[in-house]
Amino acid sequence: MNKLDLLDKSNLKSWPFKEAQQILKKNGGLSNFKTPEKGHIVFETGYGPSGLPHIGTFGEVVRTTMVRNAFVSLIECPTKLITFSDDMDGLRKVPENVPNKEMLSKYIGKPLTSIPDPFEKYESFGHHNNAKLRSFLDEFNFEYDFISSTERYKSGFFDNTIIEILQNYEKILEIMLPTLRKERKNTYSPFLPLSEETGNVLQVQVDEYRPKNNSIIYTEPTNQKKVEVLVTGGNCKLQWKVDWAMRWMALGVDYEMCGKDLTESVDLASKICKSIGKKSPVNLIYEMFLDEKGEKISKSVGNGISVDEWLRYGSPESLSLFMFQKPKSAKKLFFDVIPKTVDEYISHYNSYDKLDDIKKIDSPIWHIHLGKPKKFKSDITFNSLTNLVSICNTDDKKIIWSFVNKYDSSISPENNPEFDKLINYAINYYNDFVLPNKKYLNIDSTNKSVFEEMRDVLKLKINENNSAEDIQTLLYEVGKNHHFENLKDFFKLVYQVLLGQEQGPRLGSFIKLYGINQTIKIIEQRIDFHKS
Repeated sequence: MNKLDLLDKSNLKSWPFKEAQQILKKNGGLSNFKTPEKGHIVFETGYGPSGLPHIGTFGEVVRTTMVRNAFVSLIECPTKLITFSDDMDGLRKVPENVPNKEMLSKYIGKPLTSIPDPFEKYESFGHHNNAKLRSFLDEFNFEYDFISSTERYKSGFFDNTIIEILQNYEKILEIMLPTLRKERKNTYSPFLPLSEETGNVLQVQVDEYRPKNNSIIYTEPTNQKKVEVLVTGGNCKLQWKVDWAMRWMALGVDYEMCGKDLTESVDLASKICKSIGKKSPVNLIYEMFLDEKGEKISKSVGNGISVDEWLRYGSPESLSLFMFQKPKSAKKLFFDVIPKTVDEYISHYNSYDKLDDIKKIDSPIWHIHLGKPKKFKSDITFNSLTNLVSICNTDDKKIIWSFVNKYDSSISPENNPEFDKLINYAINYYNDFVLPNKKYLNIDSTNKSVFEEMRDVLKLKINENNSAEDIQTLLYEVGKNHHFENLKDFFKLVYQVLLGQEQGPRLGSFIKLYGINQTIKIIEQRIDFHKS
């Protein structure tokens, strides 16, 4: 029985369910679904370990996991998630964010698993980067099977499919050659032999294809000798687009997503599969992540934000939310998006219980937590919490908790550990981004009356029973009374004087959290500073 049989699945609109439905459609549809002969549906993510894993790599795995979870919620069928490392690829250039660059430069062209580790921790550069990938996937408790390209080539696992590629090389050349520049056409071959002389992955012209012998003949660049080499046993690697098609066929991949920059590769690899009479997987083409300057994030350059950097200021769930949102839209990924995303996560979580069953399943919260949301609730935004840390000017969690408990005495580090972590994130963000840029604006004769009225309103018209909305409304009146043409300028003035920054939280909510008397005290201190 389908797990969501009691609900109208046609109303599920979130993108992971739409992707899962595409997989179902390719295998007979929901009513006539047939489990593939291999006994399961294969989801794949790919990683090129020529540089350290970056946040985009994580994004591909978390998004694919969301589709996998949506799929198993629609149909009873075993699934497998493969994380594939193309670690037999030849090193094309030295990454900018690694040590021992001079040493690495001597190994250009050699397979990544044949190059010494510049970090001097693992048997090769490829092994090092694979270990980094697996460690942060494990940190997020992803369920996956790791596969090394080098291991599968050398063990002979890919041999049968590679032989099929060789037997159909003419068809493949007909697909590939029209897409290449004139000079590249002259030397292109689906096969990249590994040189017995240098160990390099060679981009050389194949002089003769010998399907009956499972071999090719090429001219060795170092000595111009003709060499016949088997295409099996890891003696040859396939060109990227052909390699991808071969991998889909050999591993029986049913679903794989990739960045927009690989759109042509998907199309050509799919044509190669079709030419050999094999199915290609369902593909989602997602937009690229951009850094603050609008440039594509690159693992070799090391721009953008790392997973570890995000986790210093925001929860794993907030990072997953960022990945969930609009995968087909290009998004800038830099530090300023973290507080906003954390608050969006809190907002989604607070509204989750109020949703009807079908909307719950479409909610980001359901997908982020794979259908099993954990206990967390807070009316306090990350923005307000960061500003609480700012006005208290402390990194002592006990002080922050004391203010939080005046606002809500029912929560504690013990019964709401996720909120306790949120305080850690707020303290880190304040110390790294807010504190270095603090610049207080002094009260003077032109604005003193604004703060005197604000103080009086808090003293005479507001008490602890007033809601945050009541406080906000009365503060609006203060701004209007002083003839600010744009009330944003009024709030900016308050933030500059009280917090030392140009932007801040919704004042009603913040004052409710910080406390009316504490706010009055701060205002009076600032007024007294003006007098002195």
